[in-house]
Amino acid sequence: MARNTYQYTTNPKKIEPEYKPNRQKRKLKVVEDVPRQKIQISKEQRKRQLKTTLFVVAIFGILLTISYRNSQINEKFTAMKNLEQELASLQKENEQTKVSIQNGLNFKNIEKLAKEKLGMQKLTSKQTIYVSLPKKDYVESASEEVVIEQEKSWLQKLADKIFGK
Repeated sequence: MARNTYQYTTNPKKIEPEYKPNRQKRKLKVVEDVPRQKIQISKEQRKRQLKTTLFVVAIFGILLTISYRNSQINEKFTAMKNLEQELASLQKENEQTKVSIQNGLNFKNIEKLAKEKLGMQKLTSKQTIYVSLPKKDYVESASEEVVIEQEKSWLQKLADKIFGK
């Protein structure tokens, strides 16, 4: 029978699909409260759970390693900064010591320190003692002649023995 495409009513016509879907109703299994010990997990599910667990543990281990390395780097960086600060303070102290040494070598500063700290005073004419020495000269003149012998060759030594020198 030919289908008439023109419709005289206001209600739309139901169009049936050309194929018939397989509509078998599946019965859903109702899981009752069964103790965990009686629930059986298939081997594939266990493998999947094991892989997932290992993956999570591996990721956690990697993140823990990265965190540990970052903390080590931070500690080394802090130690380096502390050593740099200590070096700077030692260099500053060294420069101050050099300046104080240069100031200490000044004759006026030495005199001032001797008067203030040690209680020293300049010599007065009363503290001067004169020593009289006899006019005799204590240096003796060399009366002997110094002869420096040079090494003679064996030929000269032989000639000296023959000629009696």
